[in-house]
Amino acid sequence: MINIAKKKLPKCKNLKWYISSAESLPVSSNTFDFYTISFGLRNTKNIKKSLKEAYRVLKPGGRFLCLEFSKIQNTNLNNLYEKYSKLIPEIGKIVVGKKEPYQYLIKSIENFVNQDELIDLMHESKFDKCNYTNLSGGIVSIHSGWKI
Repeated sequence: MINIAKKKLPKCKNLKWYISSAESLPVSSNTFDFYTISFGLRNTKNIKKSLKEAYRVLKPGGRFLCLEFSKIQNTNLNNLYEKYSKLIPEIGKIVVGKKEPYQYLIKSIENFVNQDELIDLMHESKFDKCNYTNLSGGIVSIHSGWKI
């Protein structure tokens, strides 16, 4: 993915590219103004450690933003989404020839914390002014927190 990004952004000479674990970033503390992660936090080995690391690398006044699958809070939409989710591995098998990656995807979404639990984890990691916004009825949400 980084190679694709590099090809799409050849004029951006001020970017540094890293391949690293979210639990142990190869940068100094208080480095970044923003830390963003999309559809990756639920795949880290240790969510708490990843959040603490995000806090560490942010400058004071820096903002953490996380786009991640969440829990649907509308019962009717949730029932529909659960039925759809059961079809995803079968669709994956037809389209790409494998259903296992899509079984993992559904399992990782089911096992991930809900919106309020993620806010609690962010507070545990010292983030302030934490909130979230549900998108698509809560299928995904954007969590935000600040290093004050």
